Amino acid sequence: SIGPNKDTNMIKREGESVTLSCTYDTNNNNIFLYWYRQYPNTEPQYLLWKGARSYGGEQKTDQRFQPATSQTSTELTIDSVTLSDSALYYCALTVGAQ
Repeated sequence: SIGPNKDTNMIKREGESVTLSCTYDTNNNNIFLYWYRQYPNTEPQYLLWKGARSYGGEQKTDQRFQPATSQTSTELTIDSVTLSDSALYYCALTVGAQ
């Protein structure tokens, strides 16, 4: 399972940074954590993935996106936010073979 663990509505000024956070619960050690964002009336856009626990590595679509993971959580920090960052954000999790 995975879900948000902080304020779900964030308000920031342009140029500030914002950190979104989710907690997860799984017995698997090969974990891939994903972040997406969705603008109104459009499909979600892939932003990045980052490995956790026994799996390293990451891939991101924008250098302003700074992912972080722990044993039970994932964070997405967006640097220098702009109006176009206003959207609904999703965290997601997949597990690999043990």
